[in-house]
Amino acid sequence: MLQSSADQNSIKGNPLRAYATVILIVLIIFGSIGAYVYRQISAMSQVNFTPPPVTVGAAIAKSEIWSTTLSAVGTLRAARGIDLSSEESGQVIAINIKSGASVAAGDLLISLNNRVELASRKRQIANLDLAKLLFDRDRKLAAQKSIPQTQYDRSKADLDSAVAQLAETEARLDNKAIHAPFAGTIGIIHVRVGDYVEPGTKITTLQDLSELEVDFTVPERHFSVLRPGLNIVIKSSATLGREIHAILQAVDSQVEADTGSLLLRGALRETSGLLPGMFAELSIDLGNPTSLVTVPETAINYSLSGDTVYVIEEKDEVLSVTPRIVKTGDSRAGRTAILQGIADGERVVTAGQNKLYRGAMVVVDASVAF
Repeated sequence: MLQSSADQNSIKGNPLRAYATVILIVLIIFGSIGAYVYRQISAMSQVNFTPPPVTVGAAIAKSEIWSTTLSAVGTLRAARGIDLSSEESGQVIAINIKSGASVAAGDLLISLNNRVELASRKRQIANLDLAKLLFDRDRKLAAQKSIPQTQYDRSKADLDSAVAQLAETEARLDNKAIHAPFAGTIGIIHVRVGDYVEPGTKITTLQDLSELEVDFTVPERHFSVLRPGLNIVIKSSATLGREIHAILQAVDSQVEADTGSLLLRGALRETSGLLPGMFAELSIDLGNPTSLVTVPETAINYSLSGDTVYVIEEKDEVLSVTPRIVKTGDSRAGRTAILQGIADGERVVTAGQNKLYRGAMVVVDASVAF
């Protein structure tokens, strides 16, 4: 019985020893894992995760004197330009010009059938000659008191009527021949020999391309600063970026009630490469110089939430950027006016903004010049 009791104690003691062994092994395993993780964390804590500086282009915001301008869109027109049409109806019997030709004032352009008017003129010339003979005879007889005054008055009236009828026929003959009212360039001819034209039918256009004007509108609130003589700069797609200068010629005497717009007209100082009907972008110099802070156009980041500019700041010889919301104005010669948000002398990013964020470190590439 004693042996049996000892064996039982031995059996009871073995599980405790096994549990202790398992716990020791677990502690060794987790201790090893903890030591490994600790070494990894210690190593990672010594690694520098700061992003490398972003290379950007930069420029200095500077103060400039800009004249106050007003922008508009206008249409070019000839100072002397018309649509040629006939005052009489008839068949076209001769076209004495070609499309696109230059003509002088008084040149015969189109002739209409005038045979009826020519025949009428011959008859009326004969009637006029007879009326003159009768009037001369009755005038002599009336002076001799040989005829009543009423017969003399009738003869004089017949003479005046014959003169008027012949003058009317001569005028109708003139209307059958269409002449150039001034020197200019003919447009496309829309009729052919044999066509029948009615009064008002457009035959062609005549434009004096040596003198062009531009008509445009501006909001009525600008009336107080507008006056004839202001300088205008015109740009058109036809001039390939070349600026055309003009002068404000006239301001309309009323405002369009439907749109609240004021019509203005400018006279171009140069007409080379331009045609009536072309659209043009205008910039009117209002003659009021203003000091503005300007930056290169590429420094502006446009978005629906607001226009921003990245401003470069320096601290402890380290350059970083801060986005700043700005209010922009006009753009001229590659620079944009900043009405609010940037001060004179601040350095702004002009290239490489797509990689930037608030506080990003940067390195300025001096080869990017603005």
